[in-house]
Amino acid sequence: MPATSDAESFTIVAGDKHSEVSLTLSEPVPQALGLFDQFGLWGNLGVSLLGFTGAIFVLQPNGTGTPELSLIAGLSAIVLGTILGTLAVALSGVAGARTGAPAMVLLRGLFGTELSYLPTVLNILQCLGWGVFELVTIATAAHTVAPALPRGSYIVIAGVVTGLLTLRPLGAIRILRRVATPAVAVVLVYLSVELVRHRLPAFTHGTWSGYWAATDTVVAVAISFAPLAADYTRHSRSQRTAFWGTFVGYGVTQILCYVIGLLALVTVARNPSDIYGAFIAVPLGSLCFALLATRELDQSFADVYSTAVSIQNLRPLLDRRVLALGIASLATVLALWTNVADYENFLVLIGSVFVPMSAVFIVDFFVLSHGHWNLSHHAPRRFVMLVPWSMGFITYQLINPGYISWWVSLWMNVGRLIDFRPASWMSASLCSFFVAAVATLAGGGVARITRRRRDRRYPA
Repeated sequence: MPATSDAESFTIVAGDKHSEVSLTLSEPVPQALGLFDQFGLWGNLGVSLLGFTGAIFVLQPNGTGTPELSLIAGLSAIVLGTILGTLAVALSGVAGARTGAPAMVLLRGLFGTELSYLPTVLNILQCLGWGVFELVTIATAAHTVAPALPRGSYIVIAGVVTGLLTLRPLGAIRILRRVATPAVAVVLVYLSVELVRHRLPAFTHGTWSGYWAATDTVVAVAISFAPLAADYTRHSRSQRTAFWGTFVGYGVTQILCYVIGLLALVTVARNPSDIYGAFIAVPLGSLCFALLATRELDQSFADVYSTAVSIQNLRPLLDRRVLALGIASLATVLALWTNVADYENFLVLIGSVFVPMSAVFIVDFFVLSHGHWNLSHHAPRRFVMLVPWSMGFITYQLINPGYISWWVSLWMNVGRLIDFRPASWMSASLCSFFVAAVATLAGGGVARITRRRRDRRYPA
């Protein structure tokens, strides 16, 4: 017998190794992915060429030319930031496995259907933008290893392969588990060993100043997958599989990715632009780097597929295959003809929207609503949930408004107006998450007290 989710909006059915994602949101949800399938997916998503170069923001959290963190401080920031960020992603994934709903559809339960369209549109812009970034990153890496083809050719090839992977997403995940994950594990271990063979600085040489900013960077990278998690974990065979596959798979590989980048910076490369060359310079480095560049296709696949699924929250009966192919084509064109560097700061700003939203999501789903949300197309609006989300977002911007000049000036003026200056220990991600979570809990407590008083005054 098919199982119906608590929300009575999605029909969950058992799946097998031949099952595939339904074409629309009105069809049953096959839960066919086992623990190792989730390990494979999230283990690959935890590795990114952008993550290797992003280690500079851990080593020098206060900017270029500022004192570097000690190695022990940098390593602990990587581990702590990954654990905290990945925990939020894994809990978001559990909600998908429990209800069978994709990530943006879950927000119907949090905000109501109509209000869920706002974060859905932001997620579409975010996923499409990162999809473009990934195609450019893949092409740049491939051109570095094999410059015979122009970079534009690699963009087209990567765009075509990305589109094909999105046609059968569960099949793509199984391929990742069988082929890509073992290769990536070998490459990561090999690069780690090669880099450790170089002379390392003293573990305590450096500073702890900026430690929380470094941790914040790692948290933000991990938690950026929270708005995508349920798109994949909804097909897990159990909630336990969804949680541990996500938490361990993503956590281990992101830690390795950042550690390798950090080791490269303190041994053979002195700036991010040298890291790729440092990898290629080691024995068999070109082969390792080529494998990592090819593996980056799972990032573009996830971005394009999640864009398609997010659009289905707006139009549930649209065919995901048509959407995915159209989005892959658009991302390829944008990667060929636009300067994606101009969009990066906007993507960072969008990402800050989802950090406090994850807190509101987790607290309301697991603590206040106990997993019982209305996920139907007619879910009522819950304006009250916008309050803790907004409070968390404001907290984030006051501490770290990003890099868009006019936006930074706006929040600096707000800070001066209320006489607020962020302390060096403040992490934008952690503080905004905490404020949003506490505000959600407080709002739930007030609502319960109000209901009790109403029930006593007007007994049934």
